[in-house]
Amino acid sequence: MSRAPIRILGIDPGLRRTGWGVIDSDGNRLTFVGCGSVETREGEALAERLRAIHDGLAQVLREFVPLEAAVEQTFVNKDGVATLKLGQARGVAMLAPALAGISVAEYAPNQIKKTVVGAGHADKTQIKVMLKILLPKAAPRSTDAADALAIAITHAHHRTSTALKLKVAG
Repeated sequence: MSRAPIRILGIDPGLRRTGWGVIDSDGNRLTFVGCGSVETREGEALAERLRAIHDGLAQVLREFVPLEAAVEQTFVNKDGVATLKLGQARGVAMLAPALAGISVAEYAPNQIKKTVVGAGHADKTQIKVMLKILLPKAAPRSTDAADALAIAITHAHHRTSTALKLKVAG
């Protein structure tokens, strides 16, 4: 009995640029499907930028039809206004797949780094090196797209335990 691969959308939310990455997970085998970013214009009103993030992710969802999604958890920095804006972008990034009926998992930045690189305090260069090993056909043009692929990989590795936690909590 063969099972179909699970298509996973990873999302790295940001107000300027929201990265996205799509992989197929078939057991321990990961396959690159696509990646990119949704960019907003800095001078536009916040509501318009949030709409642009939603519309861009909705297009990705229609094009790649993932079965599951994962988003990086927000880290709080010293600038409260920036943290709040990031939280709003993250809310839209979680809403887009939820509106499509797709469950959305959340992962802490350190968990993503530890899963992909093996160290919770890895830097962006180390993540890109590991992406080339884990997904040789991937060539993300931005760090946001690379981070989104790392989020998708993390979900592929932890999706079973994440689903179990949600089931127990629910």
